[in-house]
Amino acid sequence: MDSLTRVDKAMHRVMDRATPVPKRVAGHRRPLLAVWTLALWLAVAGNLPLWARVATLGGSGSQQLALFGGLGLMVAGGTAALLSLAAWPRVFRTVGSVLALVSALNSYFMLQYGVVIDLGMLANVAQTDLREVRDLLSWPLLLTVLVVAGPPTWWIWHRPLARRGWLPQCGRNALGMVGGLALVTLAALLAFQDLASLMRNDRSLRYMINPLNTVYAATRLAADQLQDERREWLATGEDARSGPSYGSQRRPPLLLVVVGETARARNFGLNGYRRATTPALARWQATQGLVNFTQVESCGTSTQVSLPCMFSPLARAQGGDRSTDRENLLDVLQRAGLAVLWIDNQAGCKGVCARVPTVSTTALGIPDLCDGGECFDEVMLHDLDQRIAALDAQRRARGVVVVMHQMGSHGPAYFRRAPPGRKPFQPECASNTLSDCTPEALRNAYDNTIAYTDHFLDLALQWLKARADAGAWDSGLVYVSDHGESLGENGLYLHGMARALAPREQTHVPMVMWLSSGLLGRSGLDGACLRAHAGDAISHDHLFHTVLGLMDIGTGVYDRTLDALAPCAARRLVQTPQRPAS
Repeated sequence: MDSLTRVDKAMHRVMDRATPVPKRVAGHRRPLLAVWTLALWLAVAGNLPLWARVATLGGSGSQQLALFGGLGLMVAGGTAALLSLAAWPRVFRTVGSVLALVSALNSYFMLQYGVVIDLGMLANVAQTDLREVRDLLSWPLLLTVLVVAGPPTWWIWHRPLARRGWLPQCGRNALGMVGGLALVTLAALLAFQDLASLMRNDRSLRYMINPLNTVYAATRLAADQLQDERREWLATGEDARSGPSYGSQRRPPLLLVVVGETARARNFGLNGYRRATTPALARWQATQGLVNFTQVESCGTSTQVSLPCMFSPLARAQGGDRSTDRENLLDVLQRAGLAVLWIDNQAGCKGVCARVPTVSTTALGIPDLCDGGECFDEVMLHDLDQRIAALDAQRRARGVVVVMHQMGSHGPAYFRRAPPGRKPFQPECASNTLSDCTPEALRNAYDNTIAYTDHFLDLALQWLKARADAGAWDSGLVYVSDHGESLGENGLYLHGMARALAPREQTHVPMVMWLSSGLLGRSGLDGACLRAHAGDAISHDHLFHTVLGLMDIGTGVYDRTLDALAPCAARRLVQTPQRPAS
């Protein structure tokens, strides 16, 4: 009997859970009301940057009404459809709070820096470290979060949703989603002509719709990462071998590749900028044969995209800006028998240095060079001889390639990128809230970062020349920035715009090269010819093949047409280049 009683009670509990609750429990909130109230709040208060942009587009009163009304209903309907999927008592509060917080954060960064939230921007966020987060924190950010996310978060946590049986609730959620999508469709049809024209003329608007932009980008990012995990890893340059110059070398080659950060060509003194931001490099150009490449395009507008692309055997058009399934330049150099070292003063190498010896500066703590877990770029030269000496002796005797990843001009806290004694342009913006600063102070702060990069490269060049003069190495340096930066042009700040929408300030980057007489000779290069070709249009696509050619590494993946130095080379090992399958 006891067993039958327990079974009977269990069946009653199951039936109770599946039975609809006919009336709302006192103190509980109806799911439909909660969904649409939050959707309307996010559509209005959570999309202030979107409405501010739409308001600037002009047009007649009826056109403005159609734009605001049609787009507003679409945003509200789409958000309600999304929230309806989460309209479960134990889920809605968390999901609603997260979406409100995301909308607030997106609104702040879109209003403050003019950025949009797309797949690339979200990938950058996923790669952000604590140092970069610190640079972005400010009181205006906190205030925006409190104003935009505070009221709806308090509202949805103040009273729980009414409970229903799982089957009726599932049906109601589905109907809510269908209703939201129906509103989107109806609004699109009523204002189709104006909305279609709007989206064609300003494609960035689609990335400004909170929080749907983030949900879409996060879904795409997760799908891409899952696809990447399933891809077969591809070896690159398995036939790599050192060329004839190694058989008769008196000194091994030493190449320093400096990956700049956020330096834009427009503010480089060598490129005709009205300020002397690169006086040291100008001296090297005038007296030591330094070559300044003036027309260089970046692969992407963020480190997350550009850094792997720079070292990829694939050009951007072949997928170099999104390929994560193959080895890179460093693997090929190492396979050819050279010693490779990566020194990082940034937020990591994005997988590029995964298979080579690596040094991170964050834990060094060297006085006057490091503070609070961040170091000035000079720290990468500290104990460099000892770091090279610690590499495999047999590889080191053949040749060495050292890559230094700069902190450079990383914003928005430009004032933190240079030590106090290296800031020639004053007054500078000393805030990471760029709207607090005048355009002149902001420009001063950014130009100080370029001036400090000039100083850092000067020290690196002196170090390389001293070792070449001592007969220890045939040395050289290649510097190229990963992407540029917007400093308020057209209301844009920082970087990370979609490549198709990005202004030239974010894609036109500086690049310089210096080669000792020994490295010039063994590479069969003519210095005067290099300077004559310094204005040729090149891009990050050329770095992989240029370094292979310069270091005399033969492999089927080398492409002479993408070797920026090939027009000035008396010889190159590979005569019939083969491009890897894209």
